[in-house]
Amino acid sequence: MSTHIIYWSATGNTEAMANALGASTKALGADVKIYPVHEANLLELEKATAIALGCPAMGAEVLEETEMEPFVASLGHFNWAGKKLALFGSYDWGDGEWMRNWETQMSDFGATLVADGVMAHNAPDDAVLKSLEALAQKLV
Repeated sequence: MSTHIIYWSATGNTEAMANALGASTKALGADVKIYPVHEANLLELEKATAIALGCPAMGAEVLEETEMEPFVASLGHFNWAGKKLALFGSYDWGDGEWMRNWETQMSDFGATLVADGVMAHNAPDDAVLKSLEALAQKLV
């Protein structure tokens, strides 16, 4: 099983979530690749059986607009058949609207979300780390 974890992070909080999810997924026996969104390659992603995307809430509760949002938009033409998807990210304020919108967008693209997106208020705490462990089990 090949799992790709792709993220965008400014403060390191979402990157820490990506690394925690990756460690949990590896512990379950999956082959895991973790990388920032600017290194993402759709042809490589087609080989994955599971994909996790991470992005913090930006501005008015939207995805980061210069790298992550264009990448996510490109997934509208991606073949999601047989692939599992998980979403995660951090935020500083708001109520998670960016995550709800992102979940809807990905479902509209035909992706199968394995669970609700995991959100951390700023840095991931123990509860978020446990949620990421549970998310890893659903990805694998």
